[in-house]
This record gives sequence, structure tokens and C-alpha cells, in this order.
Amino acid sequence: MPSGSDFFGPLPPLADLWRRSFVELMGAFALVLMGAGTIMSIGPQADAGTLDVALATGLTIAVMVIAVGHISGGHFNPAITFGFIVTRRMSALLGVAYIVAQLAGGVLAALLLRWIFPAANRNAANLGAPSVHTIDIGAALVVEALITFFLVWVVFAVTTDLRNAYTVLAGLAIGLVIVFGMLLAYPLTGGSFNPARAFGPELISNTWSDAWIYYVGPLAGGAIAALLYDEVYLRSAAPVPVGPAETGVEEPGPSAAPSDR
Repeated sequence: MPSGSDFFGPLPPLADLWRRSFVELMGAFALVLMGAGTIMSIGPQADAGTLDVALATGLTIAVMVIAVGHISGGHFNPAITFGFIVTRRMSALLGVAYIVAQLAGGVLAALLLRWIFPAANRNAANLGAPSVHTIDIGAALVVEALITFFLVWVVFAVTTDLRNAYTVLAGLAIGLVIVFGMLLAYPLTGGSFNPARAFGPELISNTWSDAWIYYVGPLAGGAIAALLYDEVYLRSAAPVPVGPAETGVEEPGPSAAPSDR
């Protein structure tokens, strides 16, 4: 894992950086397109829409992680990337590149949705931008932090812990944690989990009501989960850092092979 002077670098070769960043852009693009698009298709007030939106969002992420997670790590979410940065499992410069790509993917998806859907659908749902319902702002902040905590906890468990092999099941686990989090959060906060998921629709629809909770909540919840899992379960197990496909950090030599598998 990067530490000390190399925390802010080095970046991978430029061509590799573009490949990884493009994957992150496409993952966030797919998430916003399918998640926000489902909201506009069924209507933001549909009582039966929670399961639809939860499945659309969770399955999209599961498929994208399974398909291209080996290229970039399959974050598609600034809160996940931030968790890797604060635990020093990813260089800050590479993390910033990922976050810029994720936010850009969300904006591009929102622009496409604005073109696809008629004004009535767009205006009724604010392009799928998340919003607080029935609960106060403090509770909404806690909900967003908690659901992101569980997401980042699972991501660390299935992608960085060497006792838990990074397989197709990792993508399924990540998708399912989004589904169960959405079942709780969608009727309360819109269930963002993800600053890129909120940012694109908010920017294109110019909807910023209570927007800060969709950045502070996920980033705080994600950072706490990452730091806790890293400190309690990874450092004590002396894990090998995740490899170049996930972080841009050089893989260790044979002498660092784990003994806890």
C-alpha cells in the first residue's frame, strides 16, 4: 500500500490510467442511467417502485463489477475510492482521477436521460436526483452514511482481504448489498450511496435541495467502514496490498505471500 512520500503517486502509465478511468466512467454512467432511468420510467412516487429501483441499481453494479472489476477495481463510486485513499491502499492522485471519471459518468448519463425522457417525466422526478422523504435531515444523513458503510465494508471484505478470494461472487455480493440498502433507503432518502449517482442528476436538473447529505453521508460512512475494516481485519492479518489492477500499486514479491488463506 502506498505510504509516506509515495502517497500522492506515482500514477500508472498514461495509457493505463485512461483505460482504468474510462472503466470507472462507464460504471458510473451505467449506474445513473439504469438507476435514475428506472425512477423516471415508473414514476418517483410509485409505491411499488422501491424493489424495481433497488434491483436496477444493484444488478447494474453487480454486472459491471463482474465484467470489468479486474481492470480498475470496480469502484464506480467516489465514496469507495475515498475509502481506498484514506486507508492508503490507493494513491491520492489515482483516486482523484477515478473520482473525476465517476462524476463525469454521472453527468453524461443524466444528459442522456434528459434527452430520452419527455419533460413531464424529467420534471416529476428531477431526473432521478435523490431527495429526502418523510424523515428529517439528520436522520437522512445517518441513513446515507449507514448504507454506504455497509457497501464499503463489503467491498473491502471481498476485494482486499486475501482470505476472501476476488471472484465473480465479489460482484454479486457488492450488488446485493446495494439492493438491501436501497430497500431501506429509497423511500426515505432516495438511496444514493454514491456522490456520482447524486451529482449527475442534480447538476443537469439544477436540483440541490439538501444535496450536501448525499456527499457528506456517503463519504463519511465509506471512510469509517474502510478505516475500521483495514485496521481490525487487514493489518492484523498482514495482507498483501491489492494489486495494480485495483490501485496502481506494485504487487509484492513472493516473500510477502499470505499465510492465512
